[in-house]
Amino acid sequence: MVKTALEEFAFLIPLLPALAFAITFFFGKKMPSGGAIVPILAIAASFVISFAITLGLLANPGEVVSQSYSWFAVLDIGILIDPLAAVMLSMVSFVSLLIHIYAVSYMSHDAGKARYFAETALFTAAMLSLVLSDNILQLFVSWELVGLCSYLLIGFWFEKPSAAAAAKKAFLTTRVGDVMFLTGIIVLTSDLLKLAGGFQEGVYLLRFDEIFSYIPQLSALQANIFGFEVSHLTIITLLFFGGAVGKSGQFPLHVWLPDAMEGPTTVSALIHAATMVTAGVYLVARTFPMFIAAPGTLMVIAYLGGFTALFAGTMGIVMNDLKRVLAYSTISQLGYMMLALGLGATVGLEAVGVSLFHLINHAFFKALLFLCAGSVIHAVGTQDMRELGGVGKVMPITAGTMAIAALSLAGFGIPGTSIGTSGFMSKDPIIENAYLFAEHSGNWIPYIFAIAAALLTSIYIFRLIFMTFAGKPRSDYHGHESPSIMTVPLSILALFALVFGSLTRTGFMNFLEETFTNSFVDLNIGNLAGIGGYELVEAAGHEPVLILWLPLIMAVAGLAIAFVIYYLRVFSLGPIASMKNPIYRLLYKRYYQHEIYTEFFSIGIVYGVIAFLTQVVDVIVDSIVEGIGILTVGVGEELRKVQTGVVQTYATVIIAGVSLLIILIKLITEVL
Repeated sequence: MVKTALEEFAFLIPLLPALAFAITFFFGKKMPSGGAIVPILAIAASFVISFAITLGLLANPGEVVSQSYSWFAVLDIGILIDPLAAVMLSMVSFVSLLIHIYAVSYMSHDAGKARYFAETALFTAAMLSLVLSDNILQLFVSWELVGLCSYLLIGFWFEKPSAAAAAKKAFLTTRVGDVMFLTGIIVLTSDLLKLAGGFQEGVYLLRFDEIFSYIPQLSALQANIFGFEVSHLTIITLLFFGGAVGKSGQFPLHVWLPDAMEGPTTVSALIHAATMVTAGVYLVARTFPMFIAAPGTLMVIAYLGGFTALFAGTMGIVMNDLKRVLAYSTISQLGYMMLALGLGATVGLEAVGVSLFHLINHAFFKALLFLCAGSVIHAVGTQDMRELGGVGKVMPITAGTMAIAALSLAGFGIPGTSIGTSGFMSKDPIIENAYLFAEHSGNWIPYIFAIAAALLTSIYIFRLIFMTFAGKPRSDYHGHESPSIMTVPLSILALFALVFGSLTRTGFMNFLEETFTNSFVDLNIGNLAGIGGYELVEAAGHEPVLILWLPLIMAVAGLAIAFVIYYLRVFSLGPIASMKNPIYRLLYKRYYQHEIYTEFFSIGIVYGVIAFLTQVVDVIVDSIVEGIGILTVGVGEELRKVQTGVVQTYATVIIAGVSLLIILIKLITEVL
């Protein structure tokens, strides 16, 4: 009876934050702290419901929560809480709750705090709705609402030109991926209608269980593209992945993420840890049966994910802005998550468990990193690491919790044991699976990307730690420890970043394996992999000792490099960290992405073509208008000659005209 009651309340998980948005938006200004208590209570209730349902599923993962209600007869609005959705719901609501509590103090002096809490409540509701969706169309609607909320929150301080520009950049960049995602849905719907013979009453074609049932037929449909036969399923999944590339900041649509730092730090924590950026990873995981049956798609994901992890890391090591270092860290870790999913070409369904495990752990330590950064900024008034130093002496709690987050991000632990930080427990299996992929396929590129990114990760995060918290102050700041309403969430997140991975690793993986074998769907992933042309191998665990220890060696090496350079200062970085150094300049300029994307492509090509077409249309319109004028004047000139002013002439013309009219009427009458 308890489980049934919980199922009945599942719809409240996104609805309560949505109601909190409405209440806070209209009445927040008249309430204490901008009405923050309303979304906090609403999200807390959502977490309680989510966590209770998750506990029920842990006891019986085969019996998932599934509710569908007819919408326009052939579509549905539905709820699906399976193991995949359950862990996401619990994480999103829990981390969002801590961020909202923290924000009560962080936003206390902001005049727009009521608007802030209203927008963050709606943001959380949209993400929870996305996770709950049991069909692809409903997921897309929530997906777009998440994008809208990110635009509002990134541009929260819209009076700043940089914030307004960052919001527009995020909105337009992610729209590129969204158009691809929508195109994929349209192609999928068209194919399903063709295969099913049209819409049928009581059958919801866009619900995930129905979509999965048509995977073999979708794979059999072929399209000729540039002389190559390509499966429709490959086209659809690549378009879906295009949407994920935009939302989850994969190369080349990652450029909006660093600029998203223009919003409040709590917004950065919400976007980069718990909500928006994880949506793309969740989309690929949710539709994983389609991806593993699509020839070639998982290979694209593995390559792009691995490259993104390394590419973002190279930029993270030269950033001086506290939040931008963390932004590039987010892009890099999202690359790891996508890489993990792409490695499903070798390890099958384990890829979903490994990727989602890193997603959950990343949410804890990345939210902690951003909130610690916010604590520093709130206390000292700057986020330029070159102006900091010695902050650990005046902010010991913030420094301690951020050190824990750094250790988790870098992946410190003892291989082959359950001793280690949460990041170690989830990132190491990704690198081990990349080794399996390389050994099995002979393709070492994703593994090289992953292991090199691990070294860069350790370097840039400990560079941040030493430059910010160690040494002597490099400016006249007056720091102080943040109030307990901010440090308590930091401590809770630090605990999770430290021990969650080691406590839940085995159980988490086993739980996620039930995602596609339950009362909602019952799929054979091995057979689907065969359709996609993938040969699965056994899970990781039997790699050579060096391979098992190499990620930790990289983490220690990165720590040692950062310690020697930024703490001991054994040698000066002046000649290296100079704009005269072409490599440093390339990294600091972020590979000239702004010049390429904005100045060359957007302004030079897109705006240039639009300006040219506008000029052409302008010339054509002007020619038409001028031609009509000339014709009108010419006709008028000729008609004016008839106007002689002689009455006799006018009378003659009238008599002639009337006579002609009478003759015409007579002829028509006789004919009829």
